[in-house]
Amino acid sequence: MATEYDLVVLGGGTGGYVAAIRASQLGMKVAVVEKRELGGTCLHRGCIPSKSFLRSAEVYRQTKQAAFYGIETEAATLKFPLVQERKQKIVDQLHQGVKGLMKKGKIDTYYGHGRILGPSIFSPMAGTISIEHGDGQENTMLIPKNVLVATGSEPKTLPGLKVDHSFVMTSDEALNLTELPNSILIVGGGVIGIEWASMLADFDVNVTVIEYAKQILPTEDEAVAKEVQKLLKKKGVTFVTEAKVLADTVDKGELVRLEAEINGEKQSFQAEKILVSVGRKANITNIGLENTDIVVDEDVIQTNAFYQTKESHIYAIGDVIGGMQLAHVASHEGMVAVEHMADQSPLPINYLQVPTCIYSNPEVARVGLTEQQAIEKGYDVKVGTFPFQAVGKALVYGETDGFVKIVADKQNDDLLGVHMVGPHVTDMISEAGLAKVLDATPWEIAHAIHPHPTLSEVIGEAALAVDGKQIHG
Repeated sequence: MATEYDLVVLGGGTGGYVAAIRASQLGMKVAVVEKRELGGTCLHRGCIPSKSFLRSAEVYRQTKQAAFYGIETEAATLKFPLVQERKQKIVDQLHQGVKGLMKKGKIDTYYGHGRILGPSIFSPMAGTISIEHGDGQENTMLIPKNVLVATGSEPKTLPGLKVDHSFVMTSDEALNLTELPNSILIVGGGVIGIEWASMLADFDVNVTVIEYAKQILPTEDEAVAKEVQKLLKKKGVTFVTEAKVLADTVDKGELVRLEAEINGEKQSFQAEKILVSVGRKANITNIGLENTDIVVDEDVIQTNAFYQTKESHIYAIGDVIGGMQLAHVASHEGMVAVEHMADQSPLPINYLQVPTCIYSNPEVARVGLTEQQAIEKGYDVKVGTFPFQAVGKALVYGETDGFVKIVADKQNDDLLGVHMVGPHVTDMISEAGLAKVLDATPWEIAHAIHPHPTLSEVIGEAALAVDGKQIHG
């Protein structure tokens, strides 16, 4: 027997469950189909567990530096099983919270592999969801008026560099390590690779990052990427850029070895583990897209600005549509999609107003265009940069590295981009995000009074610096 719903969400990750809650608020009868656990990658294999690790690494680093603050301690000892235990407690608590939200919203949850069926006895249109439970049960059939595909993504690997759970791993496997290696090669210097490089260096692991592009963090402002590389080098991280990893050279013994081609020459590297961090790929195989008219291009689902696919009653959000693969983006895409289904006339998302964060030490955050992107788009730019070193609270806090950089249009003073690297910038970037939403100018940011002493003063000073009017620099 099939059950009818207003909306069935394929995938119970951050984007999926948020969309389900919003749909419930709008009076829809909603079901979520989840293959593994509610909360998805972000909660169980991404954002939350990795940030728990990063916090433990931060406390360990600060404890070793306690004498700098006038506090004498016995030698700090890292007990990684306890780090894992703390991580799991946080994940479990949040997992229970998501289950509670489903119950509160009267949202039905089905566990199993969901697949979209084509036109059938259940419906003249594609969209009936067949759920395989894998335990001998008959498939469950759901007949929705609308479908939302939110199946997320999984780590990419390089051809020939196969994950073996012993020597070669992705972030999924790394989060379940029972003990830390003495050394590691991180293939890929993007966001995930740099967060792991920072964390493992703080945990006293010998880290080498091998990046194919000219700079680490290729999507970030060049000045920010250089600052991160400089500060991580101080921690002992080795960086190799413009390097093509030769996956077929991997040799596993007591250590794992591989070669990379750099400027036409081969160079060998070795470590106890390899962490492959070369991006993520959409989970779109075996979910029934072939039974629909949905268009897939470059391995992601194509949608309009309201996340409708070519099948107007089937929507898709999050990592499966490419773009900004971020949990908070997927959540907002989900809300826009659901509100569009309900004829609520939502505004499309302006992705230049979306803040992004990197939780390494130093932290990185940005919103809008980099200086290079703005110039390439034809803007005549003016730039203001202000260092944390000139801010009293940064001295008190004991972290003075980094800066805030503001890029503006010289012709009309429009705010084009804000880039931050330094302490707590992932918390401070929301001010810049709001400034973008409100179309504020650097002058308006500067004239918002920032309390003293706070780290946020660096934003006001950077805004003044756009026109050379900074006070303390």
